[in-house]
Parts: sequence; structure tokens; C-alpha cells
Amino acid sequence: MSGPARARAINDRKALGHPRVHLRRTDSTNERARALAIAGAAHGTLVTASEQTAGRGRHGRRWSAPDGSSVLMSLVLRSVPPLLPLLAAVAVCDVAGASAMIKWPNDVVVPQEVAGAAPTLAKLAGILIEGRPQEDWAVLGIGLNVAVALEQLPPELRPDGTVGAEHAGRPAASMGKRPQEIEPTLAQLLDALERRLAEPAEATLRAWRGRDALRGREIAWSGGRGRAQGIDGVGRLLVALPAGGRTALGAGEVHLESID
Repeated sequence: MSGPARARAINDRKALGHPRVHLRRTDSTNERARALAIAGAAHGTLVTASEQTAGRGRHGRRWSAPDGSSVLMSLVLRSVPPLLPLLAAVAVCDVAGASAMIKWPNDVVVPQEVAGAAPTLAKLAGILIEGRPQEDWAVLGIGLNVAVALEQLPPELRPDGTVGAEHAGRPAASMGKRPQEIEPTLAQLLDALERRLAEPAEATLRAWRGRDALRGREIAWSGGRGRAQGIDGVGRLLVALPAGGRTALGAGEVHLESID
């Protein structure tokens, strides 16, 4: 088989990333992918952009990245697996490397030293999943900082930020690559997602637990505080309570109270 024919055969087998819509600049790749999904776009349809003007993450936070510095992608997925939020985070970690960890449920972070302060977990990637469960489709949005020069970010998103970073909840980290490595990183990420989507739920849970950034640490959330003890079989965060007993968090946001 010739080289071009082999390439076509490989592409024909790959469900994710075909067809692809690439935008030089857009408000949000998730918004564009949602519109395509509603219109009937096939499983694996990919929307990417070099720049977003209104990118967002969980809890309505914005996702800020300089033009041409990040993987900004949204995938249309049909027959959505129940552990997709965890699965997506594991796939990002597969690409980001051994130091990448997951702050429940799916913030991809790396440990980072901050001069004059306790170590922090700097956010490397954000994941936002939106969809219509009753129609069995979802849009998986991922922003992965590949070649971000951190001094280009707003002050509140820099790892050395203090009050601003705390309130933003997402100090930033970068993979430290060059801009020309964004496309190869995207290809690696699509391959990782393809592999993880084919795995059973037990494999997703096992891989996620191996990247758990919160286990054994004191955390707080809107309803209380406690010590994180990993996740259960459906992806809920297990927390040991100060007065005894344990609770399981199925949604919401948690904050590190301290890093031991």
C-alpha cells in the first residue's frame, strides 16, 4: 500500500477528529461544537481554534490563553460513557506526562513551587462537558496550555499570583513546548481519547486514582471540610469528616485547605 493510501486508511479508521472545523478566532469552540451537534454532526466531529475570545471552564470561569499557544478543542461525542469527565482528564494526563495530576473531578494540574509560599497545584488543562443526556450526545471541550508564556497571562492567572490566583481558582502552568508543537499535541490527545474511550470503566477508575492530586489532603467545599480519600466506583469524591464518618461528593467544587 502506498504512503498516501496508508494515510487515508488510517484516517478512515479514526473516529475522533473527522470531520474537523478549524477557526482562526472564535468565541468558544464548545459553542460552535454544540451548534453542530444539535444539527446532527457525527460522533468525533472536532472544532478547534487558534484563539478564543469567550472560552470558559467549569462554574462559569473563563479560559484565558494567548493566541496560538494552546490546544483549544471541542469534540462531539455520541453514546456518551458515564465516566467521561474522569476519562477525559486521564487522557490529557497521558499526553501531559508523568508529573500531571488530577484535581477532582477533572482539572489537570502539576505541582509547582511558589517563592515564599507553600507549593501549589498549577492548572495545566481545563475540561468542560456540555450536552443533552436525553439525546445521548455531549460536547467535550479541552483547553491545554502547550506553549504559553506565563507572563502573557492576566496577573490573576499566573502561578506567582496571590489573592488573584486564589479567587480565580486556576493558576496556570504550561507544557513548555513551542507553538509548532500544538498540532502534534492535539493528535496525541485525540489518540489518547480514542484509547481511553475503548477501555472499560474499571480501567478509567484505576488510571484516575493513579493521578489523584487530592487523596490524603485537607479540602473544603460549600458544605463543609474533611480529608479526601479518593473516588468511588461512579467517580464521586470520598471525604472523611472531622467528626467521624464519610461523605461522597457528586458535584461542586473543592479547595485545598493545605498541602502536606
